[in-house]
Parts: sequence; structure tokens; C-alpha cells
Amino acid sequence: MADRNSRSSVKKKEKKVENKAHEDKEKEKVKEKTAKKPDKLVKKPEKTPEQPKAEEETRKEDDGGTVEGAEGKKTEENGEFQPIELPPFEIVTGEQMSPFYFKFQFRNVEYSSGRNKTLLCFRVDTTGGSVEPLNGYMEDEHATAHAEEAFFQQVLPNYNSSQEYNVTWYVSSSPCVACAAKLANILQQRKKLHLCIFCSRLFEWEQPEIVEGLKALVSAGCKLRMMKPSDFLHVWETYVEKEEQSFTPWEDCQENYDYYVEKLAAILK
Repeated sequence: MADRNSRSSVKKKEKKVENKAHEDKEKEKVKEKTAKKPDKLVKKPEKTPEQPKAEEETRKEDDGGTVEGAEGKKTEENGEFQPIELPPFEIVTGEQMSPFYFKFQFRNVEYSSGRNKTLLCFRVDTTGGSVEPLNGYMEDEHATAHAEEAFFQQVLPNYNSSQEYNVTWYVSSSPCVACAAKLANILQQRKKLHLCIFCSRLFEWEQPEIVEGLKALVSAGCKLRMMKPSDFLHVWETYVEKEEQSFTPWEDCQENYDYYVEKLAAILK
């Protein structure tokens, strides 16, 4: 009986050992399966970086090689925008300007910082009184034709050699070298056109080429004057859309006028 009991206990132990070994094997299999899964997952993303390359090469072929890699692609999605070409500034014409433009652009300061455009107020009278005087103003941005040249293109494009023209300008700045030369040429060709220019400021009057240009303009028959306080009042009343606003010349208006008169006299002597 003792032998039987001992044998059965031994068999039970052996079964337990076998079961345990079997369980351990099963666990190892499960571990191997789970360990293999990440390998498959890791391999998947390896294909994704290759896709943009194919797209980029296709775009290169379609565009004739104009796009170079991902850096050449600029879209609104990544916050980058392709530059847009803006049209050049155009000449603005009208009968009256804003009070702000007048007070800023026409102020006869010595240093015209930030004043990067020319405002030109005009009046055209013809002899005989058959035609009403032309009044208006023009402005430019120094990007296309300057206001002085544009006047003869848009306001007075046609010239009747049998008709006399008296043209008066009030300009925020005296003509540049190119405009002075063009105006002198026009006056030499159109003998019955008389031009008088009242300037708020002198443009780069210290430059030798400017001095020569203004001298040539005056020699061609142009009357060149500086604007005095009463001229600023006249421009305000005639060419400014002032509504009920009033204008008092600046405190240094007379002083600056005297300064520019002296400089102009030195240029034209």
C-alpha cells in the first residue's frame, strides 16, 4: 500500500511538472507572437517618406523642372504665400484734393521727409474766352509718369498752334531733372503756350544737374516762382475739398518762403 501511494504521488508530481512545462511553452509562444507584432507595425511607416518623392518627381516633370523639392512648394497651407505683382501707381486726377493731402504735401518745409509724391494744381486759360478755364489737380507716386509730364498727356494732349494758352501750376515741389528737360522741350515747340509754376518747395536744389535743369526751363520761357502765404490760401480755397474747415498758414510759412526765394534767386542768377 505504501508503494502504491508513493507511486501515485510521484505520478501526480510528474503530471504537474508536465503541465507546468506545457503552460510555460504556451506563454513563450504568446510572447513571441506579441513580440513580432511591433516589427510589422514599424515596417509600415518606412514607406511613407518615399511618397512625397514620387509626387515631387512628377511635379518636376510636369512643370519642366521648375519646382525643386519640398522647399519649392509654397502654399497657403504651410503659411507661405507666393508674391503677387502689384500694378504700378497711376496718376490721380480730380477737381479737389483732401485737406490732409494739402496740409502735408504742400507744407513748405526745408526737408520734405516722407513726401514721396507730387501734387499739381492747374488752371488753363485760352485767349478769347471761348472756352471755360480748366481747373483741377493731379498727383503721382513717382512710379509712372510724373505729374508734370502727365499733365500734357491727359489734360492738354492736343495743341492748337493758332490758340494761345496760359497755364498756371501750383506744385508741392519743383520739377526734377527729367521733367524740367521735358517741359523746356515742350515750351520750345509750342510757342503760344505760356507756363507759370508756383512751387511750395525746391526739389534737391543743391544738386548741380537740378540747377542746370531749372535754368534751362526758365530760359525756355517758364516763369518759376515760390508760393507765398497768400498762394497757399488760394490753393486751399480753390483746389481743396475743405467743406466747412478753415486754413491758417503755418507759423513758419513766411520764413520758409523767404528761405526758398533766396535759394531760387541764387540758382537763376
